[in-house]
Amino acid sequence: MELRQLRYFVAIFEHRSISRAAEHLRISQPALTRQLRQLERFVHAPLFDRVPAGVSPTPAALALHEHARLVLRLADATREVVRSAGPAKEIVRVGLPPGAPVAWLEQVLRTLRDRVPEAAVSFTDASSADQVRMLREGHLDLALTHQRPAPPFTARLLYEQPFGVAIRPDHPLAGRTRCPLADLDGVRVLAHSRDQVTAEHDRVLSAAEALEVRPDWVFAWFTENALACVTASDAVAALLTRPSAERLLPGWPWAPLSDPGFALPTWLARQPQVRAIVATVADVFATKSPTDPAT
Repeated sequence: MELRQLRYFVAIFEHRSISRAAEHLRISQPALTRQLRQLERFVHAPLFDRVPAGVSPTPAALALHEHARLVLRLADATREVVRSAGPAKEIVRVGLPPGAPVAWLEQVLRTLRDRVPEAAVSFTDASSADQVRMLREGHLDLALTHQRPAPPFTARLLYEQPFGVAIRPDHPLAGRTRCPLADLDGVRVLAHSRDQVTAEHDRVLSAAEALEVRPDWVFAWFTENALACVTASDAVAALLTRPSAERLLPGWPWAPLSDPGFALPTWLARQPQVRAIVATVADVFATKSPTDPAT
């Protein structure tokens, strides 16, 4: 997947027309269509349906749109960091998890530009399991993961986000300020697969079992296609943090889980021995950790 494909996708999404998007982008319609098809093959899902007035986004497109805008904003911010690149700049490869606070990331990039101008940050969007693998294989310098990696990696806790549920707007649970775990008994709930969020997966299931609460769990591996997953599975709720729920399930009210409550941690992980520039960048991430990542 290329950044230009995401830019083309956003243009089609916002114009609701391939021809109008092509005119806006100043490229031919067949060329734009080819790029769209390549993106659809990459995400393994159709993104638009043909309608008389142009095109209509599919559930997969609705889920991808905010993610694409985030990636493009980060790409633009990264260009600002490296715009004045000189021969002394060093690339620091950083992994990002789904649901990372956008405002905080932009603040970190601004701070890096001012305090560590010799660093050129390159982001990779990946799940926690994939980031740990890439860190082990040397493809990442720093990883932001939702589970603390085992030794030999070193890790710092950056922040925690409350775990909660996004509820289908027409469901009786929608609109609550909090959602006791017991209220999910018998409710069809979409949750990340265990490989994605291992510790929190086990904590939630263990707490539900102890309380004899039996949600109708639907486990799926997803990062940006929660809307498609809940639609396909007929789930009425999804287990997410608030930033992820607002991005992936717009219009679905979110409430933190309570009795008990759960928090999703984000760890900054690296190899024990790293380049000096990597350690410096890691320090900036740690000192700029948000007190409330949802804001």
